[in-house]
Amino acid sequence: MNVEIKPATVKDAKLILEMIIELAEYEKARHEVKARVSDIENSLFGADSKTEALICYVDNKPAGYAVFFTSYSTWLGNNGIYLEDLYVSPDFRGAGAGKKLLKHIAVLAVERKCQRFEWSVLDWNQPAIDFYKSIGAQPQDEWVRYRMDEKTIAEFAR
Repeated sequence: MNVEIKPATVKDAKLILEMIIELAEYEKARHEVKARVSDIENSLFGADSKTEALICYVDNKPAGYAVFFTSYSTWLGNNGIYLEDLYVSPDFRGAGAGKKLLKHIAVLAVERKCQRFEWSVLDWNQPAIDFYKSIGAQPQDEWVRYRMDEKTIAEFAR
């Protein structure tokens, strides 16, 4: 199988949203996806976007995507990359698409002199956890991720 990674463009917004929905369904959270194609076009590909996306093709068919952005570590005094999404459609798993997407981003991290490459994974997603460990990634069990949704942010900001 031929696996190829390409930077996503605004023309890929619909495809990315379709795969976001597939990922949300896999993660049992389809109801949480509120994005529309126009949201992806504006937020991911707008002039002030700080986010990047890749599309993975297997034998010239779209197989997966990754969305990531620059992060910063005060302790290191340096930038890193935070991977928001990594998804490979079930039909293409095992073809090396996920590993190639991660490796592509790792190469970007090296080129950009980043000292961290981080992401989150659901604690029940054992196949992903096993895959990440197999490439040398280590869980950060001592850190607990917190989140405020839009409503909570607005309430807190008042």
